[in-house]
Amino acid sequence: MIKAVIFDLDNTLTDFMYMKTESIKAAVAAMVKAGLDMKAEDVHARIKGIYNEEGIEYQEVFDHFLKAHYGKINHKILASAIVAYRHAREATLSLYPHVIETLSTLTKRGIKLAILTDAPPKQAWLRLCSLNLQHQFDAVITLEETGVHKPSPVGFQIAIDTLKVEKHEIIMVGDWPERDLVGARNFGILSVFARYGDPRGVIDSGADFEIEDIAELLKIVEEG
Repeated sequence: MIKAVIFDLDNTLTDFMYMKTESIKAAVAAMVKAGLDMKAEDVHARIKGIYNEEGIEYQEVFDHFLKAHYGKINHKILASAIVAYRHAREATLSLYPHVIETLSTLTKRGIKLAILTDAPPKQAWLRLCSLNLQHQFDAVITLEETGVHKPSPVGFQIAIDTLKVEKHEIIMVGDWPERDLVGARNFGILSVFARYGDPRGVIDSGADFEIEDIAELLKIVEEG
């Protein structure tokens, strides 16, 4: 019997990649408008390269880019990028369809809910609060608590201990097979691949279940 569900956050509950893409696009346009002497497509390529090196949650990406380009920070251009990025982020950060209804139904059924994310705590909580999800979960486990990225078993063990359930009573839902699903499988818990949030075009997820809509999780939990 399933008594708890662990969710990844980005690309599982929130459409993170859409938000990120639109926010970067807005920031690049603002930098060019503020006087940056580069074509937008070249800036995009540089920004993408920095994220590839430093990680998608890197918070100093525009500072990094401007220092590399000018040898120092042009604060007019930096401020233009940050403001445009934040406005676009607030406008485009959204939940996938049926997330609220699914979480509410699970809670009403007495299912405990947790988030296990590799995002830094500040960024994770900002996204949760922006989407009014900050009260939906019994546990929110971030990189600060684990100290290591998934598929490390550390976060899964914290979830088990916090929710006070056994391994056979919990299920993991995520979009990243190599982290979310491998981590769950190695730890000995069932896994669900959120195919609707897959930005990588995964063919074989290796998950116990796959869903095209988060609402399909309700049947899996009920039958589990």
